[in-house]
Amino acid sequence: MVEQKVYLVRHCEAEGQAASCQLTEQGEKQADSLRGFFSEQRVDQIITSPFERAIQTILPTAQEHQLDLYVADDLQERKLSSENLPDWMERLEQTYQDFELKITGGESSREAVGRGLKILTDIKLSNNKATIVVSHGGLISLILNHFDPSFGFKEWKNLTNPDIFEINLTRREIKRIWDQ
Repeated sequence: MVEQKVYLVRHCEAEGQAASCQLTEQGEKQADSLRGFFSEQRVDQIITSPFERAIQTILPTAQEHQLDLYVADDLQERKLSSENLPDWMERLEQTYQDFELKITGGESSREAVGRGLKILTDIKLSNNKATIVVSHGGLISLILNHFDPSFGFKEWKNLTNPDIFEINLTRREIKRIWDQ
């Protein structure tokens, strides 16, 4: 059986949350650190969220490995609500306790993780041994929860920008590998 790894990457520091937000100056330095980190790793393909901060995060790595970026709408950040929620943090926490909870104009945790898992299923069906997937904290935490149900709201809050988790699809194991 061929071992398949996914490097699940949270984007670097950005100027904001909108899809068009750019990386900060610090975020650009972090993207270069990621390039250095991945220069020692096998990388067969890179799939990224369409959000600008995700693309900018992984572009130096793609150039280093001479790989094209595959942009996947399914990797965009989870939409909590279409409304401005003053208590959004509490509402978000509730979505980790009730995966069916759907707030006005948003998507449930179950719906969001379903998008992410479609990408992982496609990877599993491919011949690629090492894939980088770049996304956002909310979606990444839900994907990690699929593999480890103890990964929840508190762990989401402890994610860094950037962050990297290695998922061994063959053995269904996850581990955090970013410590900078």
